[in-house]
Amino acid sequence: MAGSVNKAGSPAHARKGLWGFLKSRRGQKIAITVAFMLIPLFLLLLFTYYPFLEMIKFSFYKIKTYAGYNAGNYEFVGLKNYIDLFKKGTILSTLKNSLYYLVGALIQTVLALYLATVLSFKVKGGNIFKGIMFFPYLISGIAIGFIFKFFFTPGFGFDSILGALGFAKDSLPNWLGDKSVNNIVLASTSVWRYCGQNMVLFIGAIMSIDSGLYEASMLDGANRFQQFRYIILPGIKTILTLNVILAISGSLSAFDQPWVITGGNNGTETYFTLMHKMAQENKKIGMAAAMAIVLFIIILIVTLLQKLVFKIFFDNYENEVPNATLKRDARIARIREKKAKKGAGKPWEA
Repeated sequence: MAGSVNKAGSPAHARKGLWGFLKSRRGQKIAITVAFMLIPLFLLLLFTYYPFLEMIKFSFYKIKTYAGYNAGNYEFVGLKNYIDLFKKGTILSTLKNSLYYLVGALIQTVLALYLATVLSFKVKGGNIFKGIMFFPYLISGIAIGFIFKFFFTPGFGFDSILGALGFAKDSLPNWLGDKSVNNIVLASTSVWRYCGQNMVLFIGAIMSIDSGLYEASMLDGANRFQQFRYIILPGIKTILTLNVILAISGSLSAFDQPWVITGGNNGTETYFTLMHKMAQENKKIGMAAAMAIVLFIIILIVTLLQKLVFKIFFDNYENEVPNATLKRDARIARIREKKAKKGAGKPWEA
């Protein structure tokens, strides 16, 4: 008895049991799943989480050069980098400029949602319009920057169009140099570029909604606005939430347009252009790392607040979709019942 227990509990038996499990269908399925997960997980840890942890560490140091990990290159300064960020006030001015991009992102989201709602139904030439709207998203951000840099140069592009419409060119502002308009101009380029992308995402979400819900609402006398409010909005809330999160993070991390078009000059400095200058030109790597951590915290807080607001907003409509389905089925059943009774009273029509 004891010998059999020892034999069953031996390492050889355990290895045989493990090998037998791996040879089974369930074991092979688990082994393949783990094997496919290991490489992406390793890459995620190597290129995402490890650099993020290093960046947190850098934010507490004064780093003189990129020379590497040597005692003379790193000086621990604690929270000094974070304190200096807010003392100088530069970071606050860049966050203020980000508000222009945030307003532009909200306009872009509303416009994309409107166009998606219209184009989700049968519209003549709708597919061509979708392609035209989506095309700017396929162009490189650097190329778009150079296009608009020429377009808004005084005496060219936009000034020529306004001049043809009767505006005096001498009265027009310097679109990229005047601080009262240059941030609005830069934000408008982002609206032009990303509106089509958001529109396509919204169209995909709207097309996935059960068409029977529209039929039920039409039977109940709902107009287009009521269909949008009670059917479309609750049905696309996941994509809408994602788009708003991307819009907020994108407005805080604007880089391509201001860097290429103005170089961050004339009051167009954004958070990312300043962070780039800190790290690459001023060699203040610790300060740039602190800026990245602050931006991460800001985006995290704004995202949580936005999700809370959306949760409160959509709670009122959470049951609208199933209720509409029940109303549709009940209404169709009543109509069929009336038709059946009407047909039963007229046997000559059978």
